[in-house]
Amino acid sequence: MNELEFVARLRALPLHEGARGLEDDCALIELGGETLIITHDMMAEGTHFEPEAKMSDVAFKLVAMNLSDLASKAAEPVGVLVGVTLGRDDASFVNGLREALVRFNVPLLGGDTIAATGPSTFGLTAVGRATSPRVPSRTGARAGDAVYMTGTIGCALLGFEGHEKHLTAFHRPTPRVEEGRALGPVVSAMMDISDGLLLDGWRMAKASGVTIRLNPELIPVASSQRFDDCVRWGDDYELLFTADPAAKLPVAATRIGTVEAADGDVPAYLGATALTDPGTLGYRHG
Repeated sequence: MNELEFVARLRALPLHEGARGLEDDCALIELGGETLIITHDMMAEGTHFEPEAKMSDVAFKLVAMNLSDLASKAAEPVGVLVGVTLGRDDASFVNGLREALVRFNVPLLGGDTIAATGPSTFGLTAVGRATSPRVPSRTGARAGDAVYMTGTIGCALLGFEGHEKHLTAFHRPTPRVEEGRALGPVVSAMMDISDGLLLDGWRMAKASGVTIRLNPELIPVASSQRFDDCVRWGDDYELLFTADPAAKLPVAATRIGTVEAADGDVPAYLGATALTDPGTLGYRHG
C-alpha cells in the first residue's frame, strides 16, 4: 500500500474525535479547560537523511519538523518523547537533541530506545497546548479568503544539493512556532509546508472543499530558475494559511493566491494550470 491507501485503511478503525478524521497533522485532546495538541513524525535513513549524515543534525531536524506541526496549530510546545534506534553515533544524536531542546525551549518527556539491524529509524512525539480558542485546521479555508505563506520555499532543496547559503535550511530548519501562535486568532486554515507547496495547497483545498488558485508570480522561491522544483520539493517548514484579505496580519507573510468556490474536481490551480494529480505535486511515501 502507498501512504494514501494505508491512511484510508486507518480511517476504518475506531478513531478519537480529536483525530479529525486523520485529515490533519495533529490530534486534539480536551482536558478540563485545556486542549492538548499531539503530533508524531519519523525520519528514516535513506529516505529523510543520507547514511553519512551527522546524527546531531538528524536529531535537531526531528525536533524541528514536529514542532512545525505544532506551529501550524498555533500551539505552545509542552514537551517531546523520542524513539531512537541505537548504534549510529548515539552521542552525536544526544548532542543534537540537546541543542534543539535548548534552542526551542522544549523539555524532554521520555521515549524509548531499541537496538536493530538495518537502516536507522527515529520517531518523535511532540505535545503542545492550544493558545487559540479555535485551533486552526486544514479545513477552514473559505471562498474569498486570501492565501499566504511565511518565508521562502526551495531553501531546503538547495541546502540538500550542497549550496552553502542554504545548508542550515535543510539540516537544521527553524519551525515557525511564534508566528503560528500569533496567527492563530487570524487564520481560517493553516498547515505547514513539509511535502511541497503545491501538494500541501492541494491538500488544504481538498480538506476545505474549495479551490485554491496560486499565483506563480507571487510565490517567493529560493531560485527562480528552479521554480518547479522549489514548489514541489518540500522540507521547508514554512506556514501556509488562509485569512480574510482585509485582516491585519501579525507576522510577515506573502500573499500567494486566492480561495475560490469549489471548481468541480479541481482542488487547486497554479496560474491557469489545473492541479488534479497529487502524485505529481510533491513528496508522498509509497
